Amino acid sequence: MGIGGGIFLIALGAILTFALNADVEWVELDVVGVVLMVAGLAVLALTVWYWRGRRRRSASDISLVEETRIAHGHSPVDPESMDLQVRPPPQP
Repeated sequence: MGIGGGIFLIALGAILTFALNADVEWVELDVVGVVLMVAGLAVLALTVWYWRGRRRRSASDISLVEETRIAHGHSPVDPESMDLQVRPPPQP
């Protein structure tokens, strides 16, 4: 369900508890709203706990890799030191 689902449950529960003034005979909407907010908090807590545990485990498995990158358009070779023949542009 994740973080988005937890936030959705909390928002839906808050709407049912605080914003909706309907009287339904077979269900108490305030209680349903509180239950949904508690469930949303539980989902958020479990998601954060799960992802925090994954980060801690994977952080110890990191291996360092060195890379050397050359950006396009910037050559480390001096073009004047090379034997290049430059052709003039064609005449129209």
